[in-house]
Amino acid sequence: MQITGADLFVKSLQKENVDVLFAYPGGQAIDLFNALYGQDNIEMILPRHEQALVHAADGYARSTGKVGVCLVTSGPGATNLVTGIATANYDSVPLVCFTGQVPTSLIGNDAFQEVDTVGITRSISKYTVTVRNREDLATTIKKAFYIARSGKPGVVVVDLPKDVQQAYGSDYYPDTIDIRGYKPNTSVHSGQMKKAMDILNSAERPVFLIGGGVNIAHAGPEMTKLAEKTGIPVVTTIMGKGAVPTDHELYIGNLGIHGSYAANSAISNCDVLLSIGTRFNDRITGKVGEFAKNAKIIHVDIDPASISRNIVVDVPIVADAKNAITALLEKAEKLPIEDWMNQIRTWEQNYPLVMKSTHMTPQAIIQKINETFKEAIITTDVGQNQLWATQFLELNGNKQMLTSGGLGTMGYGFPAAIGAKIGNPEKDVIVITGDGGMQMNIQEMATAVVYELPVIICIMNNGYLGNVRQWQEMFFNKRYSSTCMRHRKSCPSPCSSPGNNCPEYTPDFVRLAESYGAKGIRVEKVEDIVPALLSAKKNKKSPTVIEFIIEREENVLPIVPPGSPLSDMIMENKE
Repeated sequence: MQITGADLFVKSLQKENVDVLFAYPGGQAIDLFNALYGQDNIEMILPRHEQALVHAADGYARSTGKVGVCLVTSGPGATNLVTGIATANYDSVPLVCFTGQVPTSLIGNDAFQEVDTVGITRSISKYTVTVRNREDLATTIKKAFYIARSGKPGVVVVDLPKDVQQAYGSDYYPDTIDIRGYKPNTSVHSGQMKKAMDILNSAERPVFLIGGGVNIAHAGPEMTKLAEKTGIPVVTTIMGKGAVPTDHELYIGNLGIHGSYAANSAISNCDVLLSIGTRFNDRITGKVGEFAKNAKIIHVDIDPASISRNIVVDVPIVADAKNAITALLEKAEKLPIEDWMNQIRTWEQNYPLVMKSTHMTPQAIIQKINETFKEAIITTDVGQNQLWATQFLELNGNKQMLTSGGLGTMGYGFPAAIGAKIGNPEKDVIVITGDGGMQMNIQEMATAVVYELPVIICIMNNGYLGNVRQWQEMFFNKRYSSTCMRHRKSCPSPCSSPGNNCPEYTPDFVRLAESYGAKGIRVEKVEDIVPALLSAKKNKKSPTVIEFIIEREENVLPIVPPGSPLSDMIMENKE
């Protein structure tokens, strides 16, 4: 049977079991939208901006384990996806992004709304391609979904010229695909595994370092069993948090620039480090030459390019995280490391992760979220709000955290929560964001309202771009350059501290929420936190914005100064 490329596109999505499509129409994609009209197998979600659209698809994919799917037009539609593509690809999120394109005869002629989508996205995606022939359409789409979800997951961009959408051809769509040269390795090399076990069994101060790869592989239960069987303490990256329940006795905390004292000290003093599913980026290593410098390092990762790229390791193991952990479980045994665990407990007791303040702190807010919501998906934005969330959120099998780890994208949290809620309508979905990040995609309040998504948005409002302001305070002599969100043209300049005469904050988040048809609540006292959260939880038909007014110069601590080893932590604010 002969059908158009646009009709084959729809059939392809149905064959790939796509049930949600995040899409924004335009001239070079109008044939695809026409083909989608009237079908009831795929729910069409129309966000208010393409950047938010791809973040929503990202949140949907992370929270459901399915491939997230986007559709936009050419030119600005495609370029507006760029930040979200990079965000998802850094964090190994499976997305397939379809972009409209001018007809093949016009490619390269600077046609209206023509951009080189492949050239723009090649370095920030797993695979990107322009379909230039109608007969290649089906196999290209099949290849896109397979590449996105297999091996180390990532983003695939498929550019669809208008004439390919309109051309007639076969309605055949393949059930399987074989790609020459693309054979992801997921099995475990037995020889390397034996080396790892020999080193691990001889350790006196071992540590498991768990990254996002363990969560991507859905290997949390296996990882918890491995920790319990060996008695080895667990430290996580931000992206690995939740792989082992945060209330587990063997969980020590996050490491890195804002890691806990005990976690950073454990890494700095261990003699064997078994790392699974992390890239060893600079946010967790501190000064590279001092990172776990006295330890034998075993590194498991599905991506061979990640091994020994930043930290040279002793035993490399290229494998899927779940397969590797399962293999370790078969041979693991209890280690006699009581003295080591006692040392870690002493660090935890002497230097607990706690915010000291008489005011309403982010820790108090997050602890009340922990108590109020026993099963939830929590998304974060980027900045101080993200760092506080990763320090104080309690995560387990009933709670999941979605955050932009690799790229650190402001504006991610709210649209990601929309995608997560669409994919998990039965679960509470909470956004932890800052006043700066919230305004980057605040137009999606309309999306949440029209799709009746009762997302709970917790804005920690300190009136600053807080993370940069903290660095300006601590390392740039309080030169608050372009970080005050209350600043107006009439303000004196320069300014290095907030005062009683600072202008009112713009916008009024409560009134803005209400103007969209959402519920708005402002909280300034600790005793009002729980009533606000309970009120939001009861609101089942629209989003709720809770604006928490926090101290303007509240800092995230501990902090490792730039260029310093993990052992060099600033623990308290200087008076």
